[in-house]
Amino acid sequence: MEFKLLRIDLSSMKTRVDVLNGGVIRKFIGGRGLGAYLALKEIPKGADPFGPENRVYILTGPIVGTASIESGRYHVVAKSPLTGILGDANSGGQFGPWLRFAGYDGVVLEGKSDEPVWISIVDGEVEFHDAKKLWGKGVFHTEKVIREEVGITDESVGSILSVGPAAENLSRIAAVMNDKYRAAGRAGLASVIASKGVKAIWAYGKRKPTNELYDKKRFFEEAKTLIKKIMDHPISQSLYQFGTSVLVNIINEHGALPTKNWQRGTFEKAPDISGERLAEVYLKARKGCWGCAIQCSRVSEVEEGPYRTPLSEGPEYETIWASGADTMIGNLEALIKANYLMNDMGFDTISFGATVATLMELYEKALKGELPEEKAKELIELAGDVNPVWGNEEALLNLIWMAAYRNRIGDYVAEGAKRLAEYFGAPDIAVHVRGMEMPAYDPRGINSMALAYATSNRGGCHLRAYAVSFDVLGVPEKFDPLTIDMKKVEYVKLQQDYFAYIDSMIVCKFNTFSTGPEDYLGVMKAATGWEDYTVEEMLVTGERIYNTERLFAVREGVNYRDGLPKRLMEEPLPDGPAKGKTAKEALEKYLPEYYRLRGWVDGKPLPETLERLGLEEFKGIVA
Repeated sequence: MEFKLLRIDLSSMKTRVDVLNGGVIRKFIGGRGLGAYLALKEIPKGADPFGPENRVYILTGPIVGTASIESGRYHVVAKSPLTGILGDANSGGQFGPWLRFAGYDGVVLEGKSDEPVWISIVDGEVEFHDAKKLWGKGVFHTEKVIREEVGITDESVGSILSVGPAAENLSRIAAVMNDKYRAAGRAGLASVIASKGVKAIWAYGKRKPTNELYDKKRFFEEAKTLIKKIMDHPISQSLYQFGTSVLVNIINEHGALPTKNWQRGTFEKAPDISGERLAEVYLKARKGCWGCAIQCSRVSEVEEGPYRTPLSEGPEYETIWASGADTMIGNLEALIKANYLMNDMGFDTISFGATVATLMELYEKALKGELPEEKAKELIELAGDVNPVWGNEEALLNLIWMAAYRNRIGDYVAEGAKRLAEYFGAPDIAVHVRGMEMPAYDPRGINSMALAYATSNRGGCHLRAYAVSFDVLGVPEKFDPLTIDMKKVEYVKLQQDYFAYIDSMIVCKFNTFSTGPEDYLGVMKAATGWEDYTVEEMLVTGERIYNTERLFAVREGVNYRDGLPKRLMEEPLPDGPAKGKTAKEALEKYLPEYYRLRGWVDGKPLPETLERLGLEEFKGIVA
């Protein structure tokens, strides 16, 4: 199996193609895994995330664009300006498949262009186009103009990856966008792309990855069996019916819906912003990524009123939570509008909503005299008439524009919650891990998430290990989310390794509610010809990837120690089923066992662990 990697040097406007095969592909597969390996080898220690020495890896995997097994995805990897360590983000839509159809399995952006450009990749040919007239424009306008220029206005043909004004202005919480509404959202990697002078990439071509499969007939037989198993599962059916926001009421009922910047665990207006409410009033259609049968995406519309919003995709669960419960906004129409604007400006909706919630608490403290006097005065002056108080819908909407163009208080919101809170003198109110804002599951109410968050390599993240699946949803077995159980540690590690593999193939993580590694053995053998492939090798591959990511942070000397923010460790929840709980006990009991299973000490892999995983070339990092 070969992996065709297009390298684009933006300093010289020259390209070259590397063909990877053999050992490195079998060890790292593609996507997230290959990106982690290449980044550790090629990005210099101490590199400025916005400097020309940083690189952006936009990668697919051997399954992408081959069959209806939720394979319409791609992965972005670079040094993160938000965390200072390895950042990665995953997106669906159509760009991943169309990049492969255009002739390449991955793209590396190197160097820095003197002028803004957009890049076309068509049947293997690469061209650079002047993007000065697109600079400063939103994602929707950018896609419209590029499609007009290439002469393909049918949005099902070809695909565009782009960045919005948030990234152009180097916001640390900017998202890589594609197909208008899809986002590789986390870690601020869009700003790294923009720092290189790249506004967009157009991908189109007629390559057929299915013709390169080792055994096409067998592959489709295996894929047919797999998709039936996925679609027969009740969680897949629920995602089709209500989308990801079906979780709003579920998590709220468990007392784990972070509310008022994580000061509470329940939100009285949760039913008003739930997936059920979205489906009942605003849903116009369902949509899926390329090759998707689940179709979890919502196409919604607000037809009239102050928050009138045209047909658009979303909002998803995390967006509804971050801009809703976390900021105390219970108006779904305002959240639909906010989601639309955040997509156009190119923001990570998790980080943006969480940062606004942090600002609201800071503003409250400023008015009460609980911030340093000079900082309180500065904050109030910068906020002006925005009035960022709890539940203020207009403040949320105005801050999207202000942060995207770095106007007044928006300049600080664009930096993310950690830097915002530090600047105004209250660092402990920013809820983050490794500088990345945390998503919508309070580990005080779902205690296995304490370990999942603390050990996530990229920062506050639910997608390294989605422990909600076994603590709340009962997949693969049900636990009490408030009870300490050491078996949860095994599941967290297993999910981290399994998910690292899933992100490298690449297929959607929603498949993992109904599948295990063994379910992908047949399609991988048929795709690659690795007839001696085993489930054990798959999981070791995932473990290798996870350790490679951790090595990047260890090498940088920052953000490799595992922990949770002070609020979650020391402030008990005041309400709900988890009232009185902190995350302290769970993390202190789980972490030593996790390190034993991983072969780590104090967040660092041991040399013998690297030897076991075939990572001897990096032993010097931990020596």
